[in-house]
Amino acid sequence: MLVAAAVCPCPPLLVPEVAAGAAHELDAARAACDDALAVLAAARPERLVLVGPAERPGRGPFPAGTPGSLRGFGVDVEVTLGAAPAQAEKAAPGSGPEEAARELPPSLTVGAWLLERTAWQAAPVEGLGVGEPLDPERCAAAGRELSAGGERLALLVLGDGSACRSAKAPGAFDGRAAAFDEAVARALGAADTAALAALDADLAAELHAAGRSCWQVLAGAAAGSGLAGRLLYDEAPYGVGYFVAAWS
Repeated sequence: MLVAAAVCPCPPLLVPEVAAGAAHELDAARAACDDALAVLAAARPERLVLVGPAERPGRGPFPAGTPGSLRGFGVDVEVTLGAAPAQAEKAAPGSGPEEAARELPPSLTVGAWLLERTAWQAAPVEGLGVGEPLDPERCAAAGRELSAGGERLALLVLGDGSACRSAKAPGAFDGRAAAFDEAVARALGAADTAALAALDADLAAELHAAGRSCWQVLAGAAAGSGLAGRLLYDEAPYGVGYFVAAWS
């Protein structure tokens, strides 16, 4: 059962080494992420799953101990997804070089960095990379599957809003972007699973919102849970909507 969730943005710029001289511009976002992770820890989960948008081949499950890096963004930052299981050094049956070489996608790498930043030790960690084009109902089904067991589950949901809030935004300006992000912020702040589930996948894609699928996984996992939400951050410093929320 889902006992808590944190929603955080996942731009590599959240990592100070990537942002370099502009790192201070996201100080408030980092602080809000720290606060959201504290809510997760306080819920005493038995399992934490990071859910983040991913391109192929970064989709699907990732076990604890999976490495990730931001070398592709010009910095020598490496992370590990939680603590590797005690038997991680022994190859699992059927595993091979291809599996061993698999690394976290950028979104989960940023999520793992957030966990390391806060010295997460509250529960074992796993990851799930979700394709942004995934149909909303399949997202909801994936969320229901995550929360179906009796264990105390927490989710760290990574994803960004529209990338069209200004003329210099990555997706250029789109007049629909502000209203879309406002709807997302309201839903996240109110833990409104129905509103998240109703987000228009086509509109999200047109606005380059790299969080829609993961928010809808959260909606599926949290449906009927009775969790309350709190919006901790809602800004678009680079023309991209960034949100931080905590549900408990």
